[in-house]
Amino acid sequence: MKAAVIESVGRAVVTEVPDPTPGPRDVVVEVAACGICGTDLHILQGEFAPKLPIVPGHEFAGQVVGIGSQVTEVAVGDQVAVDPSLYCYECRFCRDGHNNMCERWAAIGVTTAGGAAQYAVAPVANCVKLPEHVRPQDAALIEPLSCAVRGYDILNSRLGAHVLIYGSGTMGLMMLELAKRTGAASVDMVDINPARLETAKLLGVSGSAANADELDRPQGWEIVIDATGNAAAIQDGLGRVAKAGTYLQFGVADYATRVTIDPYRIYNQEITITGSMAVLHSYERAAELFAGGVLNPDVFISDRIALENYPQALEQFAAGVGRKIVVTP
Repeated sequence: MKAAVIESVGRAVVTEVPDPTPGPRDVVVEVAACGICGTDLHILQGEFAPKLPIVPGHEFAGQVVGIGSQVTEVAVGDQVAVDPSLYCYECRFCRDGHNNMCERWAAIGVTTAGGAAQYAVAPVANCVKLPEHVRPQDAALIEPLSCAVRGYDILNSRLGAHVLIYGSGTMGLMMLELAKRTGAASVDMVDINPARLETAKLLGVSGSAANADELDRPQGWEIVIDATGNAAAIQDGLGRVAKAGTYLQFGVADYATRVTIDPYRIYNQEITITGSMAVLHSYERAAELFAGGVLNPDVFISDRIALENYPQALEQFAAGVGRKIVVTP
């Protein structure tokens, strides 16, 4: 079969690889679409994936075309979205309910072959059947949405909060949609990309600007979310949190990224600084929200690019052109 392969640091190709073979509790999915994510860029840069080469792609959905001998939950022909998370269920963190902190954490498309291919294999436990009205070529959005749902689990936001989001890419826009649905009084967004801010305006953002100084909230925001991973944005966002507010590090920064904090201010103003890592007990809820129309795929997916052009799709994503880019085998 044809698949994208990150062969070495900085090098991605499309080539022929062996067809996947399911184990007793696995299914084979014919991929309808696979999203490109910042994690894929980190893998290309030599981060996250424990070894290369790897078939990337942890945001994917498609049709079941093969099942293992012990699979009864789905059948050939079912449309499914795939939670990429692979946990040991034995370590302290798994047993404590923090599976995303698993000491043996793994993920389809990061530590094992992923969905940037014609076919992918996944445990049946990771497959969520899609309602008939959900198009599998859109359902690659469910995985990033499940990360956003996890972020809001961490926030425990209250009704009437004023929210500031840095970054109006796919993840920032998803946080915007969830903020609107969790009772935010206002949601403002900062981004230096005017085209992306136009999408935020289309989705009903309260205020948008290239710099938070342009927004009228001198007392700060109760919730500040970074969805960029950019050091300058993070540093600025930490200074925008209102008294008794919460800062969420949602964007994935490079390993070497560093910012400074003001310990006295954190103490004196009771500011919470927290993070949100990937998916935790949120994939099924994201699938239900997606099926209920929480996102408009035609707004969120800006580009559908053929699998054979995967390296070019990575370059476009890295350049910040468009919103969610999906590849289609």
